[in-house]
Amino acid sequence: MTTPPKQLDELSKYLSYILRHEPHAIGLQLDTEGWADIDALISCSDKHGRAIERSMIEVVVETNNKKRFALSEDGRRIRAVQGHSSSTVQRTYPESVPPEVLYHGTATRFLTSIVEHGLRAGSRHHVHLSLDISTATAVGKRHGKPVVLEIEALKMHRNGAKFFLSENEVWLTDAVPAQFIRVLE
Repeated sequence: MTTPPKQLDELSKYLSYILRHEPHAIGLQLDTEGWADIDALISCSDKHGRAIERSMIEVVVETNNKKRFALSEDGRRIRAVQGHSSSTVQRTYPESVPPEVLYHGTATRFLTSIVEHGLRAGSRHHVHLSLDISTATAVGKRHGKPVVLEIEALKMHRNGAKFFLSENEVWLTDAVPAQFIRVLE
């Protein structure tokens, strides 16, 4: 039997919540790299009223258009690729030299603070940046009226900032000082 797309979307949101932010909400343990045992995820979810099957998890990992999740090589563990706010997760990513510019999507209501203080990770471990304006716009729409910021990533890097590239090609950095940000019209 095929799982309906709406059910897969709901499972993807649930996995994002559990694997990125609140594993303890269901009593799940993540290691420092964010890995969770799939059998434990299924068991903990079931104990908290959410029945999920391994096959559904595998479909979500395979079909998620943002490639938010990864399975371990042996297929026994799952993790969110990036976006963690859980204090137990301290993912390491390979350091990379960024392209000249990257983009960040946000809502217009945050602009005053960003222009004054720059971009900060907030509750997440990193600021997320994208390679293209369309992705940044889509991200900004999730938070309200979107605005896209152009980040002078290579210039930041040359000034000592570290950049990391996640498996799903989201660029990560600790913060973006205001002087490296330009608001696109």
